Amino acid sequence: MWWIYALLSALFAALTAIFAKIGIKGVDTDLATAIRTVVILLIAWAIVLYKGTNHGISGLSKLNWTFLVLSGCATGLSWIFYFKALQLGKVSQVAPVDKLSVAIAIILSVVFLGEPLTLKTGMGALLIISGTLVLIF
Repeated sequence: MWWIYALLSALFAALTAIFAKIGIKGVDTDLATAIRTVVILLIAWAIVLYKGTNHGISGLSKLNWTFLVLSGCATGLSWIFYFKALQLGKVSQVAPVDKLSVAIAIILSVVFLGEPLTLKTGMGALLIISGTLVLIF
């Protein structure tokens, strides 16, 4: 079941790139990111309130808060740089290079989370890195 959500994530990430490229024409990318963030904030809280999971907020530990805030900061910076790259480059180049994050996440998961690096995962990461280098140069 996880792969269905992953495929939906990929679909909506692709749509994000197309919609953003059209939407940022002649717009400051930081302003565009701020508008996008407000929309995401409203959608995320609407889902939480609809599902009734907002009561779980009181059970979050300091560790949860720390890493959720750090994740939010990383997400925000990622979006800011992504929108700037989209404004300056082609979607067909920016979006695939942005997916280098997959290979970086694999490496970081091995280093910081102790996840095993299988031959299949390692080769996949190397192919992503190779493809990114082809697109950049």
